[in-house]
Amino acid sequence: MTRGRHHPAFSMVDLPMIRQIAPQFFTLDIPGTLAYYGAKLGFKCLGTWQDPPVYAIVARDQQAIHFRCAEPPKANPNKYSDELLDAYVFVEDADALYAEYAARGVEFTRGPANMPWQSREFVVKDRDGRLLAFGANL
Repeated sequence: MTRGRHHPAFSMVDLPMIRQIAPQFFTLDIPGTLAYYGAKLGFKCLGTWQDPPVYAIVARDQQAIHFRCAEPPKANPNKYSDELLDAYVFVEDADALYAEYAARGVEFTRGPANMPWQSREFVVKDRDGRLLAFGANL
């Protein structure tokens, strides 16, 4: 398949609609992860499973992230220098969200900036070392 072209056997009309994608992140500390995503990033816990929890779901603005209690994959030593993102979150107002997160003491790896791909974005490093970019269309 060439870039920018659709495969001739499929048209957009033929494909069933995807309504949402929710990433599943691994963590060894679900209670700590839930506390971080609640206090720092403003997500609400929708539920946990088992006691102690082995699975949890959080959401903000109807967008969910799932967490599973498991050993995370081994870190890439160049993850931060290469800014290898774990998720990209599309938002309405990157500057307003950055201000909210800064007031909550969130750790950033990159502050708000206009990018060549017509997005204003910043990058957060969560408590487990995941890189989450938050961006708004310019």
